[in-house]
Amino acid sequence: MDRPIKALFYVQHLLGIGHLMRAGTLTRALEANGIEVTLVSGGAPLPGFKSGATHFVQLPPTRAVDKFFKVLVDEDGREIDDAWKDRRRELLLDVFRRTGPDIVLIELYPFGRRQMRFEIEPLLIAARQAKPSPKGLPLIVSSVRDILVEPDKPGRVDEMVQRVVDYFDLVLVHGDPDFIAFDETFPRLSDIASLTRYTGYVADPPPAPGGPGSPGYGEVIVSTGGGAVSEDMLAAAIESRALTSLADVPWRVLLGHNYPEADFQACHSAAPEGIIVERSRTDFAQLLANCRLSISQGGYNTVMEILATGARAVCLPYAGGLESEQTLRCGLLAQRGAIEMVKQEEVAAAAVAAAVERALAAPGPDRAVIDMDGAQTTASLLKKAVEESAGAPN
Repeated sequence: MDRPIKALFYVQHLLGIGHLMRAGTLTRALEANGIEVTLVSGGAPLPGFKSGATHFVQLPPTRAVDKFFKVLVDEDGREIDDAWKDRRRELLLDVFRRTGPDIVLIELYPFGRRQMRFEIEPLLIAARQAKPSPKGLPLIVSSVRDILVEPDKPGRVDEMVQRVVDYFDLVLVHGDPDFIAFDETFPRLSDIASLTRYTGYVADPPPAPGGPGSPGYGEVIVSTGGGAVSEDMLAAAIESRALTSLADVPWRVLLGHNYPEADFQACHSAAPEGIIVERSRTDFAQLLANCRLSISQGGYNTVMEILATGARAVCLPYAGGLESEQTLRCGLLAQRGAIEMVKQEEVAAAAVAAAVERALAAPGPDRAVIDMDGAQTTASLLKKAVEESAGAPN
């Protein structure tokens, strides 16, 4: 093409922040490879988030009220209604019309985010109608993580397959089939195999480790991701300090911005000497690169940052509601010696302390345990697909 490739990238986070963070990593890689991204976020604004996108659009935000994702509310805590949905759908379609993208990239859908069909499907229909031919532009792409949560109702998988067939040109799975194949949690992959490509895992390039005096140097970093569902792991991690051989080094506890302010203040005030309580920081990767040990949940992005930086780590995967992906991913990594894991039903100070000692005694994680070039591979795959579509006869 004789002009920059333009992409519209839609992402909706409802409880945690992982989907938005991974979209940011992918956006930065796309921009670095000459693809101009308009990143459209439908979740709650994240303080300090820097997407690197040419354009960032914040839709009126919505979030889930609990771990079951059944009820969505607006920024004032009111349940969203049809009028709210109509307004947001029109805002999203207006972004599409103004942008005129070569790529429409949808995060997770149709493998999740069924609650957002009211605006995603009209966007997909508009993108299909804009194509001069079936193989033309815009290229319609699904961006999905390595592991899916088991659907809660029969027929959901059939529905996912049908929507891929109806709307999408490409499905990018941000995982490594030699670690876990997508069909282990999506049993009908064979029906869409011709459209599916593995990219490897997505992570930003790691910062170089710093020396004494640099952020997090020699500390234990306890992180809670977005912080919405972190109470049990947080209490166990803090209580475990006195039981470990690291009781005399600083422990830095990072609470996500979804962790309620009153609870944050209470945790900050109650922290014993040697424990620093802060909100999540934008230099988290640097803290990991410099730390003695990481204690965290098992979200995709945090685990990839742990592996990228080579930090020793203990993971306490979240398994509330219908969630299973953190436990599965962390279990596989623990089998390969990349992390130590404490299952949710075993979370307690003594169990965390024992895992800390095992992690300290083990070699640091090997980045080569999985393919972690997913961001760069995504950019390469999309550029190639656009060039092929642009050159296809109408």
